[in-house]
Amino acid sequence: RASTPLPRPGLDATPRAELCHPQLGHTSSEPGAKATASRGSWSSESSGSSVSLEPRYRVVLLGDTGVGKSSLLSVFAGVQEREQLEQHGGAAYERTLTVDGEETTLLVMDTWEPEQQGEESRGRRQCLQLGDAYVIVYSVTERGSFESASELRIQLRRARQAQDIPIILVGNKSDLVRCREVSLEEGRACAVVFDCKFIETSAALQHNVAELFEGVVRQLRLRRGGKEPRSRPAAGHKRKESLTKRARRFLDRLVARNSSKVALKARSKSCHDLSVL
Repeated sequence: RASTPLPRPGLDATPRAELCHPQLGHTSSEPGAKATASRGSWSSESSGSSVSLEPRYRVVLLGDTGVGKSSLLSVFAGVQEREQLEQHGGAAYERTLTVDGEETTLLVMDTWEPEQQGEESRGRRQCLQLGDAYVIVYSVTERGSFESASELRIQLRRARQAQDIPIILVGNKSDLVRCREVSLEEGRACAVVFDCKFIETSAALQHNVAELFEGVVRQLRLRRGGKEPRSRPAAGHKRKESLTKRARRFLDRLVARNSSKVALKARSKSCHDLSVL
């Protein structure tokens, strides 16, 4: 095998291992270093401009060791071999994505340290403070990692309680069906309780990984005043149907209040939709 990264066709990324430190506020992309891809691809389209004008956000991966954070990062970076990612200092990768016709640069960081006995490490405290968005990963084959993900959500809420930041709960290794210990319904219920988004992925099969990072971009845009990806009806059409919709919503709320199961189902409808708040 070759000793250099082998990006898949149409995918490219630049390692940024040094960026896991406080200097993250500084831009580090070289002129013209954006990835290229054919139209309709997950990755960004090339641009002749030497100045990057698209928004840039830090996305921090959280979760126990072995849940697949590095594998998700390697798929995001377009690196096929995990060893190659480690050899090239792949603690963080920067990449520009074109989502809904607009470019956004994500710096995805896999710098979360294993929990140590005693006082919480400085690196862990930094990770909880520097992210613009967070992806909390657990393995569907390990219930302990699922419980740890819940604890991480609580820690994140305490650290960033006054800020509205995107948080996505990710159940990885969904391809290992026979080894599953955490059901899809449990993942969704946890996301509802902790008020975050939810998706199941398989880094091994690259299932839902593109959808995950595109969803991160959409969640960032929705919170930063970006355009909502879904088209809105015309003003006249909205006025015509507003009374009927209001009546239906009112009746739905009445029914939901009488049944906790119905209420949970109603709330869980949006937890897996990464295109809405």
